[in-house]
Amino acid sequence: MMPLDPSHRQFIFDVLAATQDMALATVRPDGYPQTTVVSYVHDGLTLYSCIGLNSQKAHNIRQHDKVSLAITPAYQDWQHIRGLSMAGTAALVDNADETEQVADLMLFRFPQLRDAMGAATAAPWPGLVFLRIRPSVISLLNYELGFGHTELFEVGV
Repeated sequence: MMPLDPSHRQFIFDVLAATQDMALATVRPDGYPQTTVVSYVHDGLTLYSCIGLNSQKAHNIRQHDKVSLAITPAYQDWQHIRGLSMAGTAALVDNADETEQVADLMLFRFPQLRDAMGAATAAPWPGLVFLRIRPSVISLLNYELGFGHTELFEVGV
């Protein structure tokens, strides 16, 4: 695996900016993967999502912190498929400063959250928790460089 260089980082940030949702896979207690689609924000290569405090995802992550995810912006045809898949670790955010920072990122990217949260303007929002994902491996998918073209990178976040 190669380390990320500036052009590959830019590719990642372009894909992250072009999408709002990811398919997130966690490990269930029975060992099977569970994949759900969640909205996300990012700070550099660290991704955050807002999930239910008592959701199956939260339970899975409390038991096993390894996750995988996939992100693919809309495309016109197969020659323009771009995407990311990542493997990393996830944790529920329990730090007040980080919670406030992530809430600001979420409210900026998803202003409709202000209406959804109603009077609960301060994070953490009732019944919800932020999830932090730190990738250790990122695979870049870029069909513009050829059908099925992928490049695998090790990440030091």
